[in-house]
Amino acid sequence: EEKFKEAAEAYEVLSDEQKRARYDQFGHAGMGGNGGFGGGGFGGGMNMEDIFSQFGDIFGGGFGGFGGGGGGRQQVKGSNLRIRIKLNLDEMLNGTQKTIKVKKMKMAEGATSKTCPTCNGSGVQLKVMNTMFGQMQTQTTCGTCQGIGKVADKIPAGANAQGLIKDEEEVTINIPAGARDGIQLNVRGKGNDAPFGGIPGDLLVIIEEEIDKVIKREGDNLHQELYISFAEAALGTKKEVPTVGGKVKITVDAGTQSGKILRLAGKGLPSIDSYGKGDMFIHINVWTPQKLTKDQKDFFEKQMSSGEMVAEPSGKEKTFFDKVKDLFN
Repeated sequence: EEKFKEAAEAYEVLSDEQKRARYDQFGHAGMGGNGGFGGGGFGGGMNMEDIFSQFGDIFGGGFGGFGGGGGGRQQVKGSNLRIRIKLNLDEMLNGTQKTIKVKKMKMAEGATSKTCPTCNGSGVQLKVMNTMFGQMQTQTTCGTCQGIGKVADKIPAGANAQGLIKDEEEVTINIPAGARDGIQLNVRGKGNDAPFGGIPGDLLVIIEEEIDKVIKREGDNLHQELYISFAEAALGTKKEVPTVGGKVKITVDAGTQSGKILRLAGKGLPSIDSYGKGDMFIHINVWTPQKLTKDQKDFFEKQMSSGEMVAEPSGKEKTFFDKVKDLFN
């Protein structure tokens, strides 16, 4: 009742040129005092647009710019389909093209339609309501055709009531470089068909990262573990390691400690939000031998008994790693 009262007062303003001019200039604040709204304006600070928007289905646009406008014939869109595609790191780096078969609903061959008998093709149903203003006409979406304006006429065998039938279509998907796990790509028009000439839905492609046995991803950066022998750590070595762009050679310096991290700049994945690429980080792990020769065992026992085998270099004439080099040489 209060909302209808506010609407009636608002209509009074619209029908009076002077009051309408004041509202246009000052808004509802200009209607206080003896201006027509008892000093309170539109309850709770609402303006006329707010009031009439609540009665859009009743007024059906009858108040010019403030009308909510009812339904109308709609161009229906088919439902979207969602699939998942797995990519390895190389495909995420460089981008790729995937051709897959998608199960979808397609318009059956031979299906025909006719004008909806309920709404005569308008897509809406009209209803008359009695209100304090008199009889008001409302529009609602037609319940028979769901606003399309058409219904099925001839339905081929195997099709549903809308003339749609289950089918399979081959779709080629272009995946850009830099795609990430969880990203959703939208392939327009490759979803389910809409009935009777509507707009096809979309195919939503969700990217999943294929777990790599060697390389692990952290944002744009990549990480991998590199195991080297005790001798290689002591003497230094060169190793070939895999990266997303192919294998590269790295140098492991003599005396490298387990836990050291080598950085290969620009060998990660391209950034989504900015230019450039991430890095590749090589985590060095020194493998401790489980079996030693007699000479090797004697050497290490001597180092332990002399107290020279310590966690940090002692600063003496020869460090522990220098002595290991001598042993293996």
